[in-house]
Amino acid sequence: MFYSDKLGSIGVAFGVAGAGVAFALQEVIVSIAGWIHIMISGKINVGERVKIGDVKGDIIDIGVFSSTIMEMGAWVDGDLYNGRIVSISNSFVFKENIHHYSAEYPFLWDEVRIPVRHESDIDLARQIFLSVLDEICGEYAEQSKVHWSKMTMKFRVEEAKVEPMVSMMFDENWISFTLRYVVDFKNRRTIKNSIFTRIHEEIERSSGKILVATSAMEVSMKREGQ
Repeated sequence: MFYSDKLGSIGVAFGVAGAGVAFALQEVIVSIAGWIHIMISGKINVGERVKIGDVKGDIIDIGVFSSTIMEMGAWVDGDLYNGRIVSISNSFVFKENIHHYSAEYPFLWDEVRIPVRHESDIDLARQIFLSVLDEICGEYAEQSKVHWSKMTMKFRVEEAKVEPMVSMMFDENWISFTLRYVVDFKNRRTIKNSIFTRIHEEIERSSGKILVATSAMEVSMKREGQ
């Protein structure tokens, strides 16, 4: 009876200790399961750009317990590295939304807005803006058609317009042109700079036919009696 009670106490102690160890290793076990899922599914690979939780960047390593990301953004504007390397437990595959920038469709839609004064030549502005987009982004549009065609066969998605597009909207003080285009996910910032540069050049060549609007107010004052 004495030995039976002692063995029972030892069994309880081992049970409690085992439960404690299992709880402590829970994250490790889930991380290993996450790594297995990553390896089997192949949906996330080194070199791809993702946003996991609040972290955005390029995956530079996938280990058994964690994945490493070269971070982008934070205090740096645009799609540029900020120099910070982030390690994330592989359990993220079961806990976080994964935003993928470069999987089946390695392109992004992007937009720039150009405010134009009402007295501008609107037809000329539209023509120039569309011509600039075709010049800079036309090749991306053609490449993206191939990838989107594969997407429609794999997923239930409709046909998308990937060609450059210019739309116009009247605001209270000016006319806003929205330039929409497809770009490689790695070149979004560079392409946007090229678009603004070319549009500025074309506006300068328009000899005043296209005028960029600003929020500055022009006040005209007349002297009494005039």
